Amino acid sequence: MFKFIIRRICVAIPTLLLISFFIFGLQKLMPGDPALMLAGEDRSPEAMDYIRETYHLNEPFIVQYLYWLSDVLQGDLGTSIRSDQSVMELLLLKLPVTIELSVLSMLFAILIGIPMSVIAAVKKNSKWDLSSSIFALVGQSIPNFWLGFMMILLFSVYWGVLPASGYVSPFESISQNIQTMIMPAFVLGTGLAATIFRHSRGAMLEILSADFIRTARAKGVKRKVIYLKHALRNALIPVVTMVTIQFGELLGGAVLTEQVFTIPGLGKLIVDSVYNRDFPVVQGIVMFSALMFIISNILADIAYYLLDPKLRNKEVN
Repeated sequence: MFKFIIRRICVAIPTLLLISFFIFGLQKLMPGDPALMLAGEDRSPEAMDYIRETYHLNEPFIVQYLYWLSDVLQGDLGTSIRSDQSVMELLLLKLPVTIELSVLSMLFAILIGIPMSVIAAVKKNSKWDLSSSIFALVGQSIPNFWLGFMMILLFSVYWGVLPASGYVSPFESISQNIQTMIMPAFVLGTGLAATIFRHSRGAMLEILSADFIRTARAKGVKRKVIYLKHALRNALIPVVTMVTIQFGELLGGAVLTEQVFTIPGLGKLIVDSVYNRDFPVVQGIVMFSALMFIISNILADIAYYLLDPKLRNKEVN
């Protein structure tokens, strides 16, 4: 197990370094002089020279990258041009909101996707199977921003039962927090539910046709035990790894959904930073998103290793 994790980390480190190089390099390709943006209204030659010397803008590209990477490895992602606030502080401020949205979205996805997939696999080629497959196709096809606008129109404008936008911390009011988060979480969760449904249904169908399931049926094992204990338990192995990766992507920031519902998370922060040309914040969020995605992949590999006895036996042999 320890060797397995070390190998995954050894692959992840050069990948993350390569991503950091591209993140820094793409920002340098953007038009405009960074010193002009940092100087603001005070664009005197003395101020420009000071900024270029302080931020190593006169150095070659690779030297600038190494300075930036050294700061990143020490937890310093830079300072926001717009607010003059540490990028790390901004990330830590917005991250709890995105974590809450991600957790609620994943709960919606699991509670909708897995029960539907189990019933669809058990009742293969039935009306339920057909309707569930259509729902999954629609859920994957509808853009999140369009579904968000339609829910705001229905639940906020027409019925007036939920707020159209905004965010209330659960420490201020749990009920208002749920009211502000339920629509964006459902919007994100439907697309994920469709993905979970398709993966888990396929895995369930494969498991239900396996020899040990036929043996259990021949022994007279109850259907509920066969479906839930034997079939679902084995079918969830690939689903768990997929859900782990999806959760890592959500932590990177649900850009469109947070923008539609005005949720002050990482997604909205990166959109606002792009509009304001606040490049240090954009770099920090993209770097953080890449890190979350790589960590989620490592956790998915570990989960697959723990859940699949074949992989463990192969490792031992």
